[in-house]
Amino acid sequence: MQRTTHRSPLLARPVIVAMAAAVALTATSCAKSEDDASAGKKSPSAAADAGQKVASPKPGGKTCTIDAYGGEKLDLEGATVGFSQSEKEANPFRIAETQSIKDEAAERGVKLLTANAQSQFSKQISDVQDLLAKGADLLVIAPLNSDGWDPVLQAAAAKKVPIVTIDRKINATACKDYVSFIASDFVEQGRRAADQMIEATGGKGEVAILLGAAGNNVTTERTKGFKDRVAEKAPGLKVVFEQTGDFAREKGQQVTEQLIQSKPGIKGIYAENDEMGLGAVAALKGAGKKAGDVEIVTVDGTRNAVQGIVDGWITGVVESNPRFGPLAFETLDAFTQGKEVAQDIIIEDGAYAPSNAEKDLGRAY
Repeated sequence: MQRTTHRSPLLARPVIVAMAAAVALTATSCAKSEDDASAGKKSPSAAADAGQKVASPKPGGKTCTIDAYGGEKLDLEGATVGFSQSEKEANPFRIAETQSIKDEAAERGVKLLTANAQSQFSKQISDVQDLLAKGADLLVIAPLNSDGWDPVLQAAAAKKVPIVTIDRKINATACKDYVSFIASDFVEQGRRAADQMIEATGGKGEVAILLGAAGNNVTTERTKGFKDRVAEKAPGLKVVFEQTGDFAREKGQQVTEQLIQSKPGIKGIYAENDEMGLGAVAALKGAGKKAGDVEIVTVDGTRNAVQGIVDGWITGVVESNPRFGPLAFETLDAFTQGKEVAQDIIIEDGAYAPSNAEKDLGRAY
């Protein structure tokens, strides 16, 4: 998913992919609390404007069919879908993600069973096993970790229940253990964050990385993309501090407080999600810093982070669109009808900068 460096953010408005377009693309492409989820809702027009769009498919990409997978055709409208959320929904990304799944299920008249692992991997495994026991015909999983899924995969295979994973990848075999993986290009997100940091700092100075949670592909790939792009384009920009903030605001604040003490001359902070970036802002304010003293680049696209750009505290935000509902159900619908779907479905993301943050604040979640 190549983009031109310093592209104008949000040049094309992502829209919800129509069923016919999704099938055509996937046939050729590569291979607070849950009850408070209304906080992530928008008006119908705003939601449509902010929906996911599939990136241009890669030629010769791998696909999957229900025959190859070993499942049975069924009518999605009469099916029961189980959704397993991974994390506590204090994070706006998770609120918006869950609400998108619920909204799409309601729109299609599909019976939806939900569970939230509350950021405990052992609970997520038992949650999914419980969804299977309750009669889920299909599963949508937002994995907490990438490894350790064998008990779930074996249980689902025994019942011939197809699995679609969203936003984080399970380390397993596509079209055998699961059908499709739907997510952003996390390496590209890291590259684009690096482009923003290079532009903001002039490509010189010391910067820090607030790493996401360990044990999943999002953290690994966002880090790789950032470091590779910095090494390629700005060797004068040195990463001198890396510590996990676990994708949490409080932990991001704590880590940044340590950073300010150990590296008082830090010029920039790359936070691998908005919540950690907002924690960094709180730490800088607490230390008496002024907006713009330290450049902060984040990934997600939450309303608070985009407002942070408007207020001058955050330099830029690379979007990671959480509205998986329409695309997840379109994929399941096509698959259960016997059509080909891509094993990897990559979505396009926009970006926010001082030039468009105030204008596009309504897109944020």
